[in-house]
Amino acid sequence: MVDDPGAALGDAALARDLGADLVEFRVDRLFQGEGDADGLAAALRLCRESPLPCIVTCRAAAEGGEYDGEDAARIALYERLGAADPARDEHPPRYVDLEFATYSRSANLRQKVHLGVDHPGQQRDVATGLILSTHDFTGRPANLSRLVASMQGEPAPSVLKFAWKARSLRDNLEAFELLRERDRPTIALAMGEFGLMSRVLAPKFGGFLTFASLRDSSTTAPGQPTVRELLGRYRFRAIGPATRVFGVIGWPVAHSISPHVHNAGFEAIGFDGVYLPMPVAEGWESFKATLLSLLDARWLDLRGVSVTIPHKKNLLRLAREDRTRRWVIDPLADRAGAANTVVVNDDGSCAVLNTDIGGILVPALGAFGGGPGALREKRALILGAGGAARAAGVALAGAGARVSITARDAARAGELVEQLKESQRSGEKIGPVPWEGRCAERADLVVNCTPIGMSGGAQPQEQPADAALIARASPSGVLFDTVYNPSLTPWLRAGAAAGLRTVGGLEMFVTQAAAQFEAWTSAPAPVTLFRRAAGETLGLTGP
Repeated sequence: MVDDPGAALGDAALARDLGADLVEFRVDRLFQGEGDADGLAAALRLCRESPLPCIVTCRAAAEGGEYDGEDAARIALYERLGAADPARDEHPPRYVDLEFATYSRSANLRQKVHLGVDHPGQQRDVATGLILSTHDFTGRPANLSRLVASMQGEPAPSVLKFAWKARSLRDNLEAFELLRERDRPTIALAMGEFGLMSRVLAPKFGGFLTFASLRDSSTTAPGQPTVRELLGRYRFRAIGPATRVFGVIGWPVAHSISPHVHNAGFEAIGFDGVYLPMPVAEGWESFKATLLSLLDARWLDLRGVSVTIPHKKNLLRLAREDRTRRWVIDPLADRAGAANTVVVNDDGSCAVLNTDIGGILVPALGAFGGGPGALREKRALILGAGGAARAAGVALAGAGARVSITARDAARAGELVEQLKESQRSGEKIGPVPWEGRCAERADLVVNCTPIGMSGGAQPQEQPADAALIARASPSGVLFDTVYNPSLTPWLRAGAAAGLRTVGGLEMFVTQAAAQFEAWTSAPAPVTLFRRAAGETLGLTGP
């Protein structure tokens, strides 16, 4: 949004340097309406001095803008900009953007719009194209099909733009369908936290452009990534029709470092793939409907998914119950009663894995010497009863440890104990512990599988158990935190201060991520790069 033309031009130069191709100047605040000579002069200056081809938009308040003057005045502004004369050191914008609701209001208004833009009936030499747009900040328009038909029926616009607030990831699929069925250059964007996919994958489906902000504070629509994120993290320039799609499903997923790590890995090995955050709200029905919709859209090229809190059990349930495709469940995931990885094969079948098991086992073995028998008869206490706790139980009991499980919800802890006893066939080595007595339990290894201490979580400054009391009961014990953001949690800090050895969640994350990467790409994971990318990312938020 332009308040100061000089500052806006400086930002446009920075956007150019970062790799942008086109800049949009939003003049809603700058232009006050009829007779505003200063606003007109400022708009002409922006077009003349812009370091990139530009779009000029004076957005009406009814569609999320701040202009509340007469439509005729801003149409006159567009006409004047389109008629800019290079002989007078004036430069027309590459495009102006006008809402379809305004454009279709009257034949007289449309005629005035046509005077300033390039279109089939234009008699003058006009270089400015018209972007005809529609925005809905409340949700998908109920009349979207009719709206699309009406806008496509207009011959004058150079570009059509459809934008609405996404209600779920499935709205992205509808945006992609609009691009696949376009009759001219088209922009189709799902706004909000569910809509990032539509912005990043626009080039895969022939989208005319996507929007990114220069910085987080300057977004003009909800859900916009920054230019650095779009071009760097998501490698926007490398995305094309053959690009395979991957992502992390969870709620929330904004804190996930997986996109940083896997996209860096794809780039390192020259793999044509992109990995995205995929927020899916809590609940079985939400998870089931979303993942099946993404899989059913074979043209999306979804080839792999990481699944995190709270959907790990939902993934295994879906694999067991769905009959619309063939699912192959890895025995370890089946034993754990939860899974965190989907591999979509060429024939559409899906392999379901639990790489958390290896992600816990390998660092845990390393803490006790690294040999395959290093955990045999060691006493391991697991804090929590969710998906990560299931993986830890299978990993540690399978390695011969004597496992105890505790959770605030004693019933869930008991249920997990019984499931692990049955699956491991070693019931004498697995038992419950009251949550209140967890700190006094003698243990060689204590594994936190709760989100306590996680940056962005409900209890970022708390410990899942008093590290000092654990050290008193087990002076030579090891604390293993599955939380990886921050890389050094309050619990691990306290444990180190009490003289305990510690293992951070970063090691678990890198180990399990490497296993996912290799399952998806059939190539060795660049583990050193994974560690560096994860560490650099965590350095932004932690500790």
